[in-house]
Amino acid sequence: MRADRVAERLRERELDMLLVTHMTNVRWLSGFTGSNAVIVLGAEERLFITDFRYVEQAAAQVEGFDRLEGERSLLADAARRLRGRVGFEDAHVSVRTLKRLEELAEDAELVPAGDLLEELRAVKEPAELEAIRAAAALADDAAEAVVLSRGLAGRTEREVALELETEMRRLGAEGPSFPSIVAAGPHGALPHAEPRDVEIPAGTLVICDYGARLDGYCSDCTRTFASGPVEGEMVEVYELVLGAQEAALAAVRAGAGLKDVDAVARDRIAAAGHGERFGHSLGHGVGLDVHEEPRLSKQSEGELVAGNVVTVEPGVYLSGAFGVRIEDLVAVTEDGYESFSRLPKGLTVAGE
Repeated sequence: MRADRVAERLRERELDMLLVTHMTNVRWLSGFTGSNAVIVLGAEERLFITDFRYVEQAAAQVEGFDRLEGERSLLADAARRLRGRVGFEDAHVSVRTLKRLEELAEDAELVPAGDLLEELRAVKEPAELEAIRAAAALADDAAEAVVLSRGLAGRTEREVALELETEMRRLGAEGPSFPSIVAAGPHGALPHAEPRDVEIPAGTLVICDYGARLDGYCSDCTRTFASGPVEGEMVEVYELVLGAQEAALAAVRAGAGLKDVDAVARDRIAAAGHGERFGHSLGHGVGLDVHEEPRLSKQSEGELVAGNVVTVEPGVYLSGAFGVRIEDLVAVTEDGYESFSRLPKGLTVAGE
């Protein structure tokens, strides 16, 4: 049980209890999908608190915890049960909330818990891997139907993005795992471009970054398609990014340094003279959140471990001209990786 794994970590960190308030972590621990709950967890304590609105839902979803109906704010109900050294989620608790907890929890010493739960969540269980795999397959099916089958030229960026998200829902997704990006030509030089009511011209590159949420778990994939035949620098940069991405993928395995995998792609792009045009990290973890641990970046410490799910997504962005990003979602294994992204990566003219 996940709560037992957390209790073991508490012993290692000399904590008597953990107060869980971040709803993603509440869901990971309990299976609860509502919007208001806290968990108090210790060696002998397994307490789940929610308010009147979610009592019946919690009864159906939450097992292995004592359930308590509290007031809507829940803080006072949780604080009354805290004692000893209690870890709190310092990445998610506001200064105001912490002050209030300190006033209420008279028998507790509140100490930052750091990324205790996030570190555990970073290593996926088989059922989690299957959920992410299914979300990725669904999102790719949507992209095949909306982009590859129908083409891009003559449609607006916003139209394509909306149809992608509608198709994901039609196929069974709870929704997109983030707002879809569709960015053509010079607009594609903005890594987080927002789709516009602007028609996509023929003969340019179009970045499509999309993902689905299924059973709570996210996917994330990017392909850069052509809206018609392209040549010259567009082809050269595309092949550079593709080569960097495939080289970085080849470096993915349990034990590989996070910054080392990032460097494989970054050094290759820098050697081609485009280092300053690849300003974001190589990748990030994906799970219940679309951005979580671990991070593949030049600042990251630590190593990949089997069960991590990460993106590998180098990009080159030429201001005023175009951008290229190619992203796969992969699960780390002992000797390599399993890719959850199955759309082709060779330069493809959408609709042909």
